[in-house]
Amino acid sequence: MDSTRPTTPHTHTMTVDDAITEYLTARQPQKPSPHTLAAYRRDLHTLLHHLADAERRRPDQLRLADLTPPLLRHAFARFAADRAPTSVTRAWSTWNGFFSFLVAHNLTDGNPMPAVSRPRAKPHQPKPLIGEDTPEKLLTALAAGCRRARDPWPQRDFAVLALALLTGLRSAEMLDLTLDSLGGRPGERRIRVHGKGNTTRSLPIEPPLEALIDDYLHSRAARFNRTPTGNDALLVDTRNQPLRRGGLQYLVRQCYKHAGIHDRVARGTLVHALRHTFATRLAEDGASVTEIMHLLGHAAITSSQTYIDTTAAAQRDAARSNRTYTALRDLTPPPTTG
Repeated sequence: MDSTRPTTPHTHTMTVDDAITEYLTARQPQKPSPHTLAAYRRDLHTLLHHLADAERRRPDQLRLADLTPPLLRHAFARFAADRAPTSVTRAWSTWNGFFSFLVAHNLTDGNPMPAVSRPRAKPHQPKPLIGEDTPEKLLTALAAGCRRARDPWPQRDFAVLALALLTGLRSAEMLDLTLDSLGGRPGERRIRVHGKGNTTRSLPIEPPLEALIDDYLHSRAARFNRTPTGNDALLVDTRNQPLRRGGLQYLVRQCYKHAGIHDRVARGTLVHALRHTFATRLAEDGASVTEIMHLLGHAAITSSQTYIDTTAAAQRDAARSNRTYTALRDLTPPPTTG
């Protein structure tokens, strides 16, 4: 007998809520980050409420046998009504993984998710900060002093924005950092990052960023009368609690406003605009696709290639707009054919 299979009865008696608990428990040995696990739980339970509403039942009353393709299609349509395509696609993938788990453990006879449509994936287009001098304008404004805030902390703000611009970390990766993530001798420091898919990578930190982080940590020790160590979160809020996703987004948004660049940020990017700026500048300065892939923690080389392709296209557009080209076109006869 396979000891890894749940002892719960078959699909006709098992509730969806219990199955979700089994699924999330089974994922624990894979060591997903707390943010990844929270996203799984949120997608599963949010859709479960839509499923239950459609059946006019409580969520804890719905059973696996009730999850038919028509019901799932109806629930996903409700779920997608006020959400971005990326959120719908992520939820679809979560539920597809959930059903794959159920099939593998003989808890259901098949996976109905292929019968549920999802948004077509659009080609990924990087959305860096708009304007050649925008990163410098942002950092200059933060270095000049405090932004308007109830409890200003300029050293923390400066360190957070510089860290994002100079490492290209994802939001979740930044929030997972601890003091132990920093290592190496002064002048040769590195930061160890826990990324997607339970992967880790080590990124170099150059002396200017190292100095900013040290200044932030000194200000933190003075502010809270306690020196952070070991497993303490690297980034904290003004109450010395680990910075959370909403707090990081608010901080970054306010820093954009402080620097007067809020109109240079693509809608819906915020922290990700800093990651895209980091990668785009790498490509512009000649980094190889392999180097970009390692620094960004991409699993597929195609994701990194996009930055190089986009940069090449932008360069050609810029060259094409040169006014001298316009004059030359007027002076040059059209190419002959045949």
